[in-house]
Amino acid sequence: MPLGKHLRNRRFSVKGSVTSPEKFNLLRTSGIEPYRIILSDLMVEVDDPAFFETDVLVISIPPRRIDGIERIFPTQIAQLIPIILKSGIRKVIFISSTSVYPENLKTASENDVLSPDKESGKACLAAENLLNHLTDFETTIIRFGGLIGANRKSGPFSPEIGSTGFKYSGEPDSSGRLCWYYAAILEKDIWGETLNACCPEHPLKKDFYGKAAQISGIPMPLISDRAEAYKIVDSSKLKRLLKYKFKYPSPMDYLDSLVASKK
Repeated sequence: MPLGKHLRNRRFSVKGSVTSPEKFNLLRTSGIEPYRIILSDLMVEVDDPAFFETDVLVISIPPRRIDGIERIFPTQIAQLIPIILKSGIRKVIFISSTSVYPENLKTASENDVLSPDKESGKACLAAENLLNHLTDFETTIIRFGGLIGANRKSGPFSPEIGSTGFKYSGEPDSSGRLCWYYAAILEKDIWGETLNACCPEHPLKKDFYGKAAQISGIPMPLISDRAEAYKIVDSSKLKRLLKYKFKYPSPMDYLDSLVASKK
């Protein structure tokens, strides 16, 4: 929804898909033309194929944390490919994740040879490969990581944590902003690329979540002193190609802005 509004404000004509007609009005009130689409690993249900009559298709379907996701998610994406080819779409933006990078104590860049640790990372990488191997359309992939802010509830912001605290290791955390990236890719014609979308600075999780807990007024998290694997995600390519300057170079800057807004 935020992306659709953002693109509408930039004079793009926007179509949006939902899973039930009951959600149509949510899109219409924002100037987004609604369509119903159900995507599974078995089939795609499309009420109106006019949805795919477009110049650019944005695929934003995060893999669910379920058994078999390594097989299910790529199969879901594979179901879309014949429809994309038939419709004649020439540009695709695919939303992936930095979970494609292993926790190997190294800096992760877009040119790495990948061997994901997590099932979700394996699922995303397989889906990326399906799209990248096709030449009938150009795909730009955005790998997000550590998203915070807006309505995202995670870590110390989650009410279910209560007073029991929670445990995090000392691995670095990251953050990303969404809508601007999409518009910049369209306006600057950045296609056939893979981009990491994370803050350039990576504070320790114990520092980020500790400060977030303090701001939220909940008990400080229980921090493990045991060293664990981590990765540092490099977003310099995104900054260079999109000529982007991060509003919050560090997630800690975002927390500072929350404090300042309360004064």
